Amino acid sequence: MANLKEVKQRINSVVSTQQITKAMKMVSAAKLRRAQDRIIQMRPYSQKLTNILNNVSAASEGAADIVYAQKREVNKVLLVPVTSDKGLCGAFNSNIIKATNAAIREQFEGKEISILPIGKKAFETFKKREFTLIDQFYGVFSDLSFDVVREAAEFAMKGFASGEYDQVVLVYNEFKNVATQIIRTEQFLPMAKEEANQEEVTVETDYILEPSRAYIIEELVPTSLKIQFYKAVLESNASEHGARMTAMDKATENAGELLKELRLMYNRTRQAAITNEILEIVAGANALEGS
Repeated sequence: MANLKEVKQRINSVVSTQQITKAMKMVSAAKLRRAQDRIIQMRPYSQKLTNILNNVSAASEGAADIVYAQKREVNKVLLVPVTSDKGLCGAFNSNIIKATNAAIREQFEGKEISILPIGKKAFETFKKREFTLIDQFYGVFSDLSFDVVREAAEFAMKGFASGEYDQVVLVYNEFKNVATQIIRTEQFLPMAKEEANQEEVTVETDYILEPSRAYIIEELVPTSLKIQFYKAVLESNASEHGARMTAMDKATENAGELLKELRLMYNRTRQAAITNEILEIVAGANALEGS
C-alpha cells in the first residue's frame, strides 16, 4: 500500500489538474459563444450567395466557361485539412487526420498530392510525410479573419486556375452543437452545383443584371468560393471550442472521481498506520508486564 506522503502528493496533483481543466472549460465556453455567433451569422449569407450564383449561372450560356467549374482528369490534388493550433480537445484533430489519410488512401491513391494545412496540428503531422507541403497559411487561427483566410483561398484558386491542381478538397469539422461535430470531406474545386430542394426548384427568380450576366458571374464566383472557404474555417473554429469544452468538462468529472478514490485510499492508509501504532504500543506494554 502506498504511504501517506505519496497519496497526499497525488491528491494535490489531481486537485491542481482539476483547477486547470475547470478554467479551460470556462475559457472554451466563452470563446464558443463568439465562434458560434459568427458561424450562425455566416451560414445564411453563404447559402443565399450560393443560391443566387446557381440561379444566375443556370440561365447563362457562358456558365460552362467558368474557369473554377472546369472538370478535368484528376492527377494533381490539393488537400486542405483544417485542424486547431492546440490540443486538449478530444478526438477533434485526430479525426481530421484520419479522414485526410482515408481520402488519400481511398480516393487519391497514385495521385500527386499536395497538402495545405490550416492549423498547427495538421502542419506538424503532415510535415513528417512525403507530400508536398504548403506552409504559408497554417497559422490563420492566431488572427482569424476573412482577410487572412482569403489569402489561403486565393492560393488554392490560383493553383486550380493555372492547372497546378486538378482538384481541391477541404477536410474539416462542421459544427452541429457543443457535443457533436460532423467530419466533412468536401470538394472545393472544381465547383459542384448544389442540388436544390424540391420547393426551391419551382421558384426561379428573374434578376435584372447590370452591366451583364457574364460580368456578374465573373465577380460572384470568386467571392462565393472565398466565402465557402472562410465558412469551413469558421465551422472548424466553433467545433474546436465545442470539442475542447466537452473534453475539459469530462476531464473535470474524471478528476473528481479520482479524488474520491485517492481520499478513500488516504483515509485507509492513515487508519492502517494508526492501527499499527496502537498494536505496537499494546505489544510493548504487554512485553513490559510480562517481564
